[in-house]
Amino acid sequence: MAGSIGAAAAQETGPVVIAVGIDGVVDPFVADHVRRTIEGAPEDGAAAVLIEIDTPGGLDSSMREITQAILNARTPVICWVGPPGARAASAGAFVLTSCPIAAMAPGTNVGAATPVGISGATLSSKIENDAAAYIRSLAQRNGRDPDLAESFVRDAESITAEAAAEAGFVDLLASSRPELLAAVDGMQAALGSGDTVLLTTAGAVIDERSLGSFVGFLHGLVDPNLAFILFWLGLVLIVLELLVPGHIFSGTVGTAMLIVAVVSFGLLPVRLIGVILLIGSVVFFLLELKVPGLGIWSVIGVVSLALGGWFLFDRAGGAGVSPTAIVPMAAVVAVFFGFVVTKILAMRSLPPAQGLETLVGREGLVLGAVLAPEGVVRVAAEEWKAVSRSGPIPGGTRVRVLSIDGLVLTVEPIADEHTPTGGAAPAQGGNP
Repeated sequence: MAGSIGAAAAQETGPVVIAVGIDGVVDPFVADHVRRTIEGAPEDGAAAVLIEIDTPGGLDSSMREITQAILNARTPVICWVGPPGARAASAGAFVLTSCPIAAMAPGTNVGAATPVGISGATLSSKIENDAAAYIRSLAQRNGRDPDLAESFVRDAESITAEAAAEAGFVDLLASSRPELLAAVDGMQAALGSGDTVLLTTAGAVIDERSLGSFVGFLHGLVDPNLAFILFWLGLVLIVLELLVPGHIFSGTVGTAMLIVAVVSFGLLPVRLIGVILLIGSVVFFLLELKVPGLGIWSVIGVVSLALGGWFLFDRAGGAGVSPTAIVPMAAVVAVFFGFVVTKILAMRSLPPAQGLETLVGREGLVLGAVLAPEGVVRVAAEEWKAVSRSGPIPGGTRVRVLSIDGLVLTVEPIADEHTPTGGAAPAQGGNP
């Protein structure tokens, strides 16, 4: 409602152009947002929909949802690869090709649209042929060079904005939104119905349509650097949970991080060699647990981790893990397995303190006002931290030790206790 009111108010002073971005991976969140924006543009009274593209690619299904929305649009759609430095790689090349009006900013590029699977190569000739035919049909529909479009798929060809303009693959070059809207004003744009309309975009009011905070957060999780970091942080927290049982928080968070990382891997051009190296690094670090410290297995694990991060994604399509993410993560993992795990295993291998097991079954006295559920008790002439299994216990109550965990006693009140509040428990042996 707010968007419609804003658009209606803007129309009183000039045309409205709805701007929507394809920024980052082309995933279901972006596809749904772009589709709904295009479908709702007529009701919003928009003169055109401007799609700004800066993407390394993404899911084929999401790309097709966007291109189908463009092909069936009832409002003119303008695609612009911008600002300078942006790219329309892989799925982005299909989206740009499908637009009736296509533009690029200087210093941008388009192409590298070969369908890539987990092996880092084309999935199959059948899928490649399907993608080539599809982008060729999109180019022919909009009067662009179909052979050049097909080379994006078959040869992973990528060209600059200047080369695309010279080849007639895009209609114009524009460095900014105002320059773009002024340049396309008066041009003819085809609609999904086959009709053409005259663009009136000069001096248009821009109506920004963002993903929204929650959906934008979910979309932001699909990032090569974040996926790599979440993968290893998740593993570290799960290993910590296994070494020190009872830390439900670390195990739960670690599992959630791994799930997000795996989902991101499914939306990004993952390469098999990177996956193998990451799995290998996990195996090497687990081998190091048999002889904790920074030994040969840890060194090999760190090297495998770094190489796995570098080769994890297809960099030809613009997706890759940055060295600024790989190096700190490798250092964190090395410290964790080399020092933290070493200390934890050393503590677990220590023999129990002499005499502590003899406290089980002994009687003591609650000190302080109340044990609810933690507090201090006096047992065997010593003060101990204690927890109650049966709820709050008033101060001065006689209790019995049920178990001991480290230096923490688990106690319960004695049914028939007559010790006055503040009294002392009788000595029952020496110091622990």
